[in-house]
Amino acid sequence: MPSDLELHQQLDRSLPVAPVGLIVLPSAEKLGRKVNDFIRTFRGKGVTMSHNHSLMEGYYQEDYRIPINLDRFETGEGRAVIESSVRGKDIYILVDITNYSITYTMNGFINHMSPDDHFMDLKRVISAIRSAAKRITVIMPFLYEGRQHHKSGRESMDAALMLKELFDLGINNFITFDAHDPRIQSVVPICDFTNYATPYQFLHALLDSFDDLIIDREHVVVISPDEGALNRTVYFADVIGADTGMFYKRRDYSKIVNGKNPIVAHQFLGTDLKGKDAIIIDDMISSGGSMLDTSRQIKEEMHANRVFVCTTFGLFTDGLDIFDEAYEKGWFDKIVTTNLTYQPEELFDKPYHASADMSKYMATIIDFMNHDLSLTNMSTSTEKIHEILEKVNRKEQTEYEQRRLNETEF
Repeated sequence: MPSDLELHQQLDRSLPVAPVGLIVLPSAEKLGRKVNDFIRTFRGKGVTMSHNHSLMEGYYQEDYRIPINLDRFETGEGRAVIESSVRGKDIYILVDITNYSITYTMNGFINHMSPDDHFMDLKRVISAIRSAAKRITVIMPFLYEGRQHHKSGRESMDAALMLKELFDLGINNFITFDAHDPRIQSVVPICDFTNYATPYQFLHALLDSFDDLIIDREHVVVISPDEGALNRTVYFADVIGADTGMFYKRRDYSKIVNGKNPIVAHQFLGTDLKGKDAIIIDDMISSGGSMLDTSRQIKEEMHANRVFVCTTFGLFTDGLDIFDEAYEKGWFDKIVTTNLTYQPEELFDKPYHASADMSKYMATIIDFMNHDLSLTNMSTSTEKIHEILEKVNRKEQTEYEQRRLNETEF
């Protein structure tokens, strides 16, 4: 994999498609601010552009964000107003459809914004800029209705309809992260749909949190909490050289509770976990009940050493109390989530939580897309993971040699 210097040299040798413009919807304001700061840092220090070309106008800016207003009338109807020109710009729209903290007033009642409300605002923004922008890329980290990834019986396919609608509106690219089932892109087979994964950031967060974590087949098992997460689990385990296990969710298909068949039991398929560290990989924590039951079995029944839960999206829809209780009981040792979606401030005060920051990664993706450069290195983390493991192994070897030397001297 090219070094950071080589990547910067690639940027230095190429021209941007057009000036960058970030439209950050209120739902992603915090993440958008960090992404903007990284792009400014990249272009202010990392890349020294020498091209004397009209496309270089406005290449470096203090702020790439384009101000917008998403007004709401008393009836609940809305509109999008773009407050500066987007003509000829390469636009990146960042939206978090899970951010329930934003409210609006309708007929005197306070409503929290739902994914449907955020999606409608996204469409308003696209319709306001489509005629003027050079290119439009939508960045939607949590895929709207992504769990509706296949049709069985008389049910809607909202994610498929969403993608078709956005490309019909005229967007050029769509970016998401850790889609529940990436095959949903098949509904727009000739359109640019990119799904990014987050294993490198998970590993980085775990190693920052635990100095004594040994990553190899003898000490770590990577576990899928269900069959749906198996692919990402197998990939992560193979890359770090660990063993793999999987839980099979046995469901009662005679009942439907909250739109789903209830889980009767979790059955484990895999190697002996006694004394080993277990890393559970999944795309999201919703309410958390299923994940905590999995952690409990691993810790109490299979006698694992430590349990780490790594999920891209920590939604915590039923609050944090059940996680506080489970942590006190020792069912898990750390939960790692990314900052790709909204999370309440109280989460960051929890001793069991670690955040994997994705803002630099997202800013790098935007920077490369703006130059029309290959994103292969961005979407494949294998080399970066090997790189960090080599550093850890070298550190452990150095510490071992130092201990041996101290013992000899003593």
